[in-house]
Amino acid sequence: MAKVWLRHWPEGVPQNITYPEIPLAEILAATAKKYPSNTAIVFFGKRITYRELDDLCDRFASTLVSLGVKKGDRVALFLPNVPQFPICYYGALRSGAIVVPCSPLYKERELEFQLNDSGAETIVALDILYEHLAPIRQKTKLRNVITTTILDYFPASLGALAKLTGKVKTVSCPGTMSLKELLMKHSEAPPKVSIDCKTDTALFQYTGGTTGVPKGAMLTHQNLVVNAVQVGSWLPTLREGGEVMLAVLPYFHIFGMTVAMNMPVLKAASMVLQPRFEVLEVLKAIQKYGVTLFPGVPTMYVALINHPETGKFKLGTVRFCISGAAALPVEVMRRFEAITGGRLVEGYGLTETSPVTHCNPLDRPENVRPGSIGIPFPDTEAKIVDIETGEKDLPANEVGELAIRGPQVMASYWNNPDETNYVLRSGWLYTGDIAKVDEDGYFYIVDRKKDMINVSGLKVWPREVEEVLYEHPAVKEAGVVGITDPYRGETVKAFIVLKEGFEGKTTAQEIMQFCKEKMASFKAPTQIEFVKQLPKTAIGKILRRALKEEAK
Repeated sequence: MAKVWLRHWPEGVPQNITYPEIPLAEILAATAKKYPSNTAIVFFGKRITYRELDDLCDRFASTLVSLGVKKGDRVALFLPNVPQFPICYYGALRSGAIVVPCSPLYKERELEFQLNDSGAETIVALDILYEHLAPIRQKTKLRNVITTTILDYFPASLGALAKLTGKVKTVSCPGTMSLKELLMKHSEAPPKVSIDCKTDTALFQYTGGTTGVPKGAMLTHQNLVVNAVQVGSWLPTLREGGEVMLAVLPYFHIFGMTVAMNMPVLKAASMVLQPRFEVLEVLKAIQKYGVTLFPGVPTMYVALINHPETGKFKLGTVRFCISGAAALPVEVMRRFEAITGGRLVEGYGLTETSPVTHCNPLDRPENVRPGSIGIPFPDTEAKIVDIETGEKDLPANEVGELAIRGPQVMASYWNNPDETNYVLRSGWLYTGDIAKVDEDGYFYIVDRKKDMINVSGLKVWPREVEEVLYEHPAVKEAGVVGITDPYRGETVKAFIVLKEGFEGKTTAQEIMQFCKEKMASFKAPTQIEFVKQLPKTAIGKILRRALKEEAK
């Protein structure tokens, strides 16, 4: 389709970019050279400068080489958002290795699959996670097991206090090497490794596995550098060396990795690391460190706007927030902006695209289309094709599958040619997301192909129902799925978490009637179940698959 979105192109954002052809770890080296004394990482008050971070990455690269790690070998990271993640991430890349991030929420079965599928022979794990690694260690190809503790980068006084009170525990990990000791030992400069940024793989990023066996998306150095540059270029008036990024999105997830780590490193921002999302800790961090950038997922913003103590904190430093990974309810966007005075917009991406491909413009409020994922990034094309064959381009406002083409699109899936050929066709990535585009080139995600609900032959998309549910004053969170119905084939069921104070006062019948007044009756839920919490992925995305299982 014609690039009609260019009519609404944000001011100050280039439509085409000349990207640096460098290995991903070189963005850190360049920033450390230009801003050596700037704070790179803040972790519970402990500060690490860019010079220090660059040196630690060199030390880890030298460590890996001493352990026999060669170019193309896989190094797994089994870590939350702690300073050791960027140290080992950029250090491994600098050694020529391919990084394999593993979710800290993984249990033995999931971890064993990913380590064996990727062929990882080296892993860095947080000590408290080792209990999930130890039982399956002999079933993998692991040669080098390195462990570390969260206390290694605590401020000295805070670390002593944590040990004294028992709030942070350390765990003995027999038969492993200490990361701290290895970094102290290896002060020599690592050997230079020749990396072709366009063809050499930097990352095996595994998909969430919500539609079957997880697949390893092979992302090149160039894919990841490109997307970091694209994200940085999208933020108007971004101050190189002057931004503070709240890094609460998990780094093992591609969204957090690119938007809250690679982009900030590229732009010399300070990263305030938080190992997990806790509302009060987030509020304190925003106020204490003057956070200016806060990428997240809708459930994070929902929790923040509904917390009873939010009003006690000064949040006015927040400038830009990009929400991804799931649909951003319009009401959530409006309330968050009213509380912070910052801008919150919805964007879009997926593992296979490093991940960001679309975002609402951030230059002027009138360029934001609530409910839309926005327009394609620089050098990125998108179109809507028919769901059945994927060969027919659809006009504006017709619903079909979203296809994407751009320099951030993966090379392939690891050891999976059939799946690769299915999603990569004629230079386009077929996303599996059902979407439409309006006359101005703004794209709207309708839902996942697999999530469509068929009510008497009529299509119902869960996101549309969830948007209406979020408008009800009692609804805090909502997840919608289709369940079997003997008459209609399927019917709509909603799982709802009520806001505090509404339990026992709001009925299912009241909410169902509310929906019927705002949408066609066949789309409105016929069943509602009130729950204390909704199942979510590690990043906070509501798991409809789990809800569907629960509804059976």
